[in-house]
Amino acid sequence: MAPSDALSATEGLAPRGENSAEKDLAAFRSLVLERGRELYRDLPWRRTRDPYEIWISEVMLQQTQTTRVDGRWQRWLERFPTVGALAAAPAADVLDEWQGLGYNRRALALHRAAGVLAEAGGVLPSDTAKLVALPGVGPATAAGIRAFAFDLHSVYLETNVRAVFLHELFAGEERVPDGRVVPLVSQTCPADASDPSDDPRTWYYALLDYGAYLKRTIPNPSRRSSGHTRQSRFEGSHRQKRAELLRVLLAHREAPAGVTFETICEELASLEGKAGRSPLSATDVRVLLAELEREGFCRSADGAWRV
Repeated sequence: MAPSDALSATEGLAPRGENSAEKDLAAFRSLVLERGRELYRDLPWRRTRDPYEIWISEVMLQQTQTTRVDGRWQRWLERFPTVGALAAAPAADVLDEWQGLGYNRRALALHRAAGVLAEAGGVLPSDTAKLVALPGVGPATAAGIRAFAFDLHSVYLETNVRAVFLHELFAGEERVPDGRVVPLVSQTCPADASDPSDDPRTWYYALLDYGAYLKRTIPNPSRRSSGHTRQSRFEGSHRQKRAELLRVLLAHREAPAGVTFETICEELASLEGKAGRSPLSATDVRVLLAELEREGFCRSADGAWRV
């Protein structure tokens, strides 16, 4: 899983503590690097240092299982191999390719950010401030790009990384705030890539792989974070209705005249019926369409709707 972007990151190393604390962190780092070597996962996006390719992987991995992303990441790059190709693609094509990965706003943000980057030369920056200025790029995604594409010091705190810190350094504690974890993440990340066996890229891969192992073998340590929340049920939720409506619109994206409101209602009713749910009212459909239109997913003209 990749990071939630609600985290504030810093670029400088946190100040060192007392000698005993430094020894504890040195032992922690040795343990993590050893476990990282033992548990290393040869994932496809780890075989590149291309900032665009890593950016796409980081966004796809947010709250999405690695097994779902493997295959979809490669297919995305075949269809949109560069920043320029993504920027030039119709938004409907980008949303269509994203289907099944959840949270369609991410795809729209990727498209918008690619447009910004294309106008500036098509190159992702390595500077945190410039990265987080892009649509949809928060501090954690910026940290992932910095670490994995540029091998630069970063504060990359996602669920697997958090699991390792909570398991090893906050054993037995509950409701641990990220404010206590972030300085340790910063302090333990190498300052640069001078040691290829212990650089920012290697360090975070080790944390990710050890964290994934912990979550498979013991109760998830991340649940002891003060920010942990259970993901709400998708089926039957407002999110599910929005996603379903977008799929209906995408199914008609090639229709020159768009799709009528009546057809949208009919197709949604059919989908809801097959799922054993009651059909949406016309009012509910209008509310959903208005939401999607405000967010840039679709538009209405001449009595029809199109992506």
